[in-house]
Amino acid sequence: MLTHLLLIDPQNDFCDLPADWLPRSPVSGEPIRPALPVTGAHADLQRAAGLVQRLGGRIEAITVTLDSHHRIDIAHPGFWLDAAGQPPAPFTPITAAQVRAGHYAPRDAAYLARTLAYLDALEAAGRYTLMVWPVHCQMGSWGHGVHAGLQAALDAWADAQGRSVAVVTKGENPWTEHYSALQAEVPDASDERTELNGTLLVELDRFDRVLIAGEAGSHCVRATVEHLAAHLPSRQLGKLVLLTDCISPVRGFEGQQAEFLASMQARGLRLATSTEI
Repeated sequence: MLTHLLLIDPQNDFCDLPADWLPRSPVSGEPIRPALPVTGAHADLQRAAGLVQRLGGRIEAITVTLDSHHRIDIAHPGFWLDAAGQPPAPFTPITAAQVRAGHYAPRDAAYLARTLAYLDALEAAGRYTLMVWPVHCQMGSWGHGVHAGLQAALDAWADAQGRSVAVVTKGENPWTEHYSALQAEVPDASDERTELNGTLLVELDRFDRVLIAGEAGSHCVRATVEHLAAHLPSRQLGKLVLLTDCISPVRGFEGQQAEFLASMQARGLRLATSTEI
């Protein structure tokens, strides 16, 4: 059985790392903390690392997706101002109606029309309302990197097998949210990186089994797997296996993950723990 391991956004900024795993800033001397820690993510990714170590060469291929953002992004505070002229707090949802009413506006007024067009398209799709997240997974930062324990397991696998881990980035376009590793929420016609990633779909479909783990189950794992289930060329959804002990939700979005897992199981995807593989 040919097996592919798909690790979705297993990055430092999403990990609830213990204090002794935190580096210190050479500038301030203070610990560098994850921007958007998901409760349970550290343990999830340690289990994923254990899976890689245990299965070794029985995993034929591994793909890691990386959430990859600019500091100024339509889903980060620095893009916006509220009615008092201040950036909105993280975890603030913003709707097109609120922008039209003057409650929020892009900091650069020249971006108003494009911003409204994006919000209208996002809301018409019916999947998400724009959420202002803390600045996270900023390209080049520690938070953008892979969880250290998992990275060590991936490096050992690559050295033993003589094959590199494939890396897929998403989110570089600051004008659209890109939860899914396969397609942005609102594709930008001028940027093919935001369109459906047919190459990755075909690659994953070559395998008899695709094991899926990562963060967070309420958002990026969910969005990626929903697109994978909708667009897998073979339609053989039974080959997709969600490793439930290697996936956790953003706090406050536990219901969204539970709904996602139940929905995917009803469509024929398999649910399993890493120790059952």
